[in-house]
Amino acid sequence: MTGTPAPFTADDYTARMRRAARAAGDAGLDGVLIAPGPDLVWLTGYRPPETERLTLLVLRPGEDPALVVPALEAPDAAKAAPMLALRDWTDGTDPYETASDLLGRADRTGRTGGRFGVSDNAWAMHLLGLQNRLPDTAYVALTDALPMLRAVKDAAELQRLAAAGAAADAAYEEIREVRFAGRRENEVAADLAGLLRQFGHSQVDFTIVASGPNGANPHHEAGDRVIERGDMVVLDFGGLKHGYGSDTSRTVHVGEPDAEERRVHDVVRAAQEEGFRAVRPGAACQDVDRAARAVIVEAGYGEYFIHRTGHGIGVTTHEPPYMVEGEERPLVPGMCFSVEPGIYLPGRFGVRIEDIVTVTEDGGRRLNTTEREMAIVE
Repeated sequence: MTGTPAPFTADDYTARMRRAARAAGDAGLDGVLIAPGPDLVWLTGYRPPETERLTLLVLRPGEDPALVVPALEAPDAAKAAPMLALRDWTDGTDPYETASDLLGRADRTGRTGGRFGVSDNAWAMHLLGLQNRLPDTAYVALTDALPMLRAVKDAAELQRLAAAGAAADAAYEEIREVRFAGRRENEVAADLAGLLRQFGHSQVDFTIVASGPNGANPHHEAGDRVIERGDMVVLDFGGLKHGYGSDTSRTVHVGEPDAEERRVHDVVRAAQEEGFRAVRPGAACQDVDRAARAVIVEAGYGEYFIHRTGHGIGVTTHEPPYMVEGEERPLVPGMCFSVEPGIYLPGRFGVRIEDIVTVTEDGGRRLNTTEREMAIVE
């Protein structure tokens, strides 16, 4: 596997914050407000505890970034993100007053108040506290205002995503060698989680093992069902390595499949290939969904493909952009997302095949390279 990449620097994070502030201005916002969560980690490298105490990064065009932080956490914040100006507050005081000094002051035109993008995972109590203190301000979800903020990855981010994908591939190659028949789904899922950690994942987010009729539920949680010979088994697993996500799906069969099972798997494999072939700069996100879906519809299984074809991935395993009908945003080099069509036959079985793909200058590149043909397991 690849070695550990060099950590992001204060200059890297400063550049990201400046880019976010400029994007906010271009979108007609007076700034963005970032609560603890993936946006804050991506922008600053700081991962504070997510508690009832207000922590808030304030980015405004043309101004230095500032972090409102509880005083008891200020030393950790200063160490993790030395490029930030800290505005600390102590228990027993009003944190929204501290924040209002950054949000409510007059801008360069003399106007007070303003309209701010807010990270999606901000606590409602904090947003309501700001609204109460600053009734002239307005807020919009960051996914609506700046959906592409983290979507285009640089070379260092692509290196991390590729390493995460390679680790997930290695886990798949190993899991194919374990025994499935006679074991419970959650036992195989535990094997998968162990393999992801063995190959360098610091965090395992999900290990779907959906056997037989459970495979018809795309988000089935591995349970106590005993896997039997003759079962189709959907494997979907991923997590974080070097802070970036993996997510891959393959569908295996315990023993020899019948003709219909082979046909459904072949249809999904062809759909996944067509979705991948649709990836190119300038194509709309929905074009990827349309290309994959058309294969499944033509084969007569359209009603059994019940989810979008893909989702973005980065410091989280689900983020914009989304490969779904109605998303006309163009693909640009550096975007990374899944291509994962599926067919789900209720009460019988399901098939899903998923790769993470990045947009290149002339097409797309898979970050998962394990074979997509049906694997036979014991």
